[in-house]
Amino acid sequence: MSIELTTAAAQRVQAMLGKRGYGLGLRLGTRKSGCSGFAYVVDYADDISANDKVFESHGVKVVVDAASLPALDGMEIDYVRNNLLNEGFEFRNPNVTDTCGCGESFSV
Repeated sequence: MSIELTTAAAQRVQAMLGKRGYGLGLRLGTRKSGCSGFAYVVDYADDISANDKVFESHGVKVVVDAASLPALDGMEIDYVRNNLLNEGFEFRNPNVTDTCGCGESFSV
C-alpha cells in the first residue's frame, strides 16, 4: 500500500502546516458524495489513531483512515498552479473507474 506526494505537494503541505503553527501532516480520506459515489476529504492531521495508516513522502506524513485506504491505495497527490487564480491539489488515483460530469465525485 502506498500514497505519495510529489515534491510540490509536500512543499505546499509543509508551508500550510508552518503557517498554521501545528499539525502532524496531511489527513486524507473519502466520504460518500455526489452522483459517482465518493469525494476526497483533505484536512490537517492533528492526531493519529490506531485505525490510521501513516505514509511519509518527502518528509511529510500522510494519514489515511482504514476505511478510505482501499479507494486511495497507489494514489499520487500533486500541487499544481495553472495561473495566478487557479491552484490546488491534483489527485492521481489509479483506482478511479468513473467520475461525475462536474468532477466532484468518483467511483472505484
